[in-house]
Amino acid sequence: MRGAFPGLCLAVLAAERGARLCTIIHYLVSGQLVWFGLTIACIVPGYAAQLLSILWFRADGHPAGCWLLILHLLQLGLWKRYWDVSRTMAKAGCDFCAGEVLMQHGDVCVLRLLEALLQTLPHLLLQAYVVVAVDPAGFVPGVSMGLSLLSLAWALVSYSYFTCLLKPGHLCPPATAILCLLLWRTGMLATRVLALVLFARLYSFWVFAVAGAHWMFMAFWLVAQQTDIVAQPCRWKLFNCLVGAMYIFCYINVRPGPSKHRVAVFYAVSSQDIHCSIWM
Repeated sequence: MRGAFPGLCLAVLAAERGARLCTIIHYLVSGQLVWFGLTIACIVPGYAAQLLSILWFRADGHPAGCWLLILHLLQLGLWKRYWDVSRTMAKAGCDFCAGEVLMQHGDVCVLRLLEALLQTLPHLLLQAYVVVAVDPAGFVPGVSMGLSLLSLAWALVSYSYFTCLLKPGHLCPPATAILCLLLWRTGMLATRVLALVLFARLYSFWVFAVAGAHWMFMAFWLVAQQTDIVAQPCRWKLFNCLVGAMYIFCYINVRPGPSKHRVAVFYAVSSQDIHCSIWM
């Protein structure tokens, strides 16, 4: 499982990108220019992860050459990072916990998670709305929605896998544990996305009020926990705001130590959101 993990990540990413390209072509050919434009717009936030990837390459001593810039402009920077992880693993004898391999894997996991939240998640919400409210029989948007959901869940699993490797004395999770984690993440994301899409279909822009209230509550809750991952005050506030927005859809542990009480609070708030959406 260790040696195949980067390949699995790359395969999931390639499947998602291929389905997204097919969706763009489908909207263009069928003359649905509004959905075509919105789907294209969902790609733009992903450049934040590409820019951060270039900055990290430069910080690691890699010159930002023309070829590297072209790859990132084509949003293939993370593909190169996965290739670098696989190549370093081959040199290290498939030792996934070796220092250099682990750091490279950590960088690409964090960047992939950021890209998934900024790019894959908006695309998932858009295609889910199209399938639910506009074209329930649409095959191409439906496939793209499913693969985007899988890709986002896999990005969360990859991040959890990396954090597990960082803990002292912890072994690599077996394949069954990773599969269970993937099913849990997929189910959690699917229910949240479905609840928000159904609410948007019935109450239109009021969905932003519900999501905004959840965002503010979670952001203040993170501030109350005094997370010290980011030291600078401005970046610390921005970090809490970003994670608070992330908590609209899923839970990510950003503090060391047991997290069962924090998970319980998150699920209590999330379940109340779903109940309110149903009763309204």
